Amino acid sequence: MQSLQEKASEWSGVNRSDAFAIDEANLYEKLGLQTFINLSTNFYNRVYDDEEDWFKKFFANSKKEDAIQNQYEFFVQRMGGPPLFSQRRGHPALIARHRPFPVTHQAAERWLDHMKRALDSTMEIDESSRFKMMNFFRHTAFFLVAGNELKNPKQGFACKHAAAKPAAA
Repeated sequence: MQSLQEKASEWSGVNRSDAFAIDEANLYEKLGLQTFINLSTNFYNRVYDDEEDWFKKFFANSKKEDAIQNQYEFFVQRMGGPPLFSQRRGHPALIARHRPFPVTHQAAERWLDHMKRALDSTMEIDESSRFKMMNFFRHTAFFLVAGNELKNPKQGFACKHAAAKPAAA
């Protein structure tokens, strides 16, 4: 039985060591708060202007300003900065927070396309940081896809906390 991390690596094409290369350098110290705000603003401007209704529906019940803040605070926290997200919202719990949404392979690819474009247009982010961040984002997007499939109890993989337990039949 595969763990969520193993599924994420398989589906994303990014191995764990490359996905978590962001932990080898403090990208928050390197890039600064404003860069993460700019990245999240670039990203959500693209998302809210997306021409595909099926994708825009994911964000219909949230204000763009709130989505930007949630994302940049998570990125800052995850990439070496202060725990802004946790202080305001509690544990990130990505799978639980995304559970209401159908996080499919198609949705992950659409999200990643917007993020790649946002990264490319955020000039303050150097090529090395951009590469590390994109690997992390790609792996994490497919981690959420794997978590979404846990909604179906007949899936053949579990989260790391249940790795020793048999999958539900």
